[in-house]
Amino acid sequence: MEFLKINGGYGEGGGQIIRSAIALACITKQSIHIENIRKNRKVSGLRPQHVTSIRILQKISNAKVIGAEVGSTELKFIPGDIDSLELSEDVGTAGSISLILQVLIPVVAISQKKLSLTIKGGTDVLWSPCIDYTQHVLKEAYSRMGIKFSLELIKRGYYPKGGGEIKLQVFPSKLKSILFSNRKSKDLKIICTFSKIAIEIIEREIQQIKKKLTNEDYKVEVEIKNQEAIDSGASLLIYSIDENSIIGVDSLFDKKTQSFDLNFEKFIEKAQGVDVNLADMLVVPASLSPGRTTFLVKEITKHLETNLFVTSKITGCKYGIGKLTDGFEVIIEGISDSGIKQRCKK
Repeated sequence: MEFLKINGGYGEGGGQIIRSAIALACITKQSIHIENIRKNRKVSGLRPQHVTSIRILQKISNAKVIGAEVGSTELKFIPGDIDSLELSEDVGTAGSISLILQVLIPVVAISQKKLSLTIKGGTDVLWSPCIDYTQHVLKEAYSRMGIKFSLELIKRGYYPKGGGEIKLQVFPSKLKSILFSNRKSKDLKIICTFSKIAIEIIEREIQQIKKKLTNEDYKVEVEIKNQEAIDSGASLLIYSIDENSIIGVDSLFDKKTQSFDLNFEKFIEKAQGVDVNLADMLVVPASLSPGRTTFLVKEITKHLETNLFVTSKITGCKYGIGKLTDGFEVIIEGISDSGIKQRCKK
């Protein structure tokens, strides 16, 4: 059997390579062999959320898999035909549910299938978008690209115990290319959820954040919710949406400093169509969309650079990055989601 080899240590060498590679392997029906998995990380190899993603995709795509164990630095994934399924899964730790959903949603939607998934794990954890980001930012962006899904939060799950639970519904979708240009709106929303932390502390933090934003002439709407979880914790999402842009920034509450660690520059600067995290998440569907997807972003992260390279290697899509006076323009020429198998070049 011929495998498309992927160097998991390329570029930033993290989990994004795994997520993009196995998602695209399912959609394009290419057998892939990933080596040096998370080579550049302090703890190399697959983590629990990666293994959960792989196992779910194995069921959905009737795949043969070798090496899908925690700590494995090598993986062979041989996809078959994708089915519509109802599944119930448990990461078993506080592993990120949001990162798992980044893999599952495009695969099922682009393959014109359905998925009903109940999954337990971490909803708000370090090094991952919070579940509210997935619900309000990613969902809006994917909707504009033709990808439809619904998400119901059943229970919050913070690090280290997790115990969060969500229900996901993914629907057959038809991809569209899209343009995200400069943000025009000064309206934004803050969503803060917390568990087992004094509401006075949370309200004090939110008022300070709101004041900084209103000082920059933003019109701010605030929603604070006490949502019970096994562990104490809090998460914060700030986002704005208009016809040209979708921008979000999120943060977890630091219990040592009793504050949210936020970089407001990421949000306040105007020359953005999408935030740096969303830019990553657009690459896979954009590579398979008909026509050209274009978005403006403040910086080209190693994450994004690596994702563009790996995605183009698997799909054969073309991309370009242009430097602007106040950011970057990313252009992705999709190969179209029809006849993907025949179009992909090994």
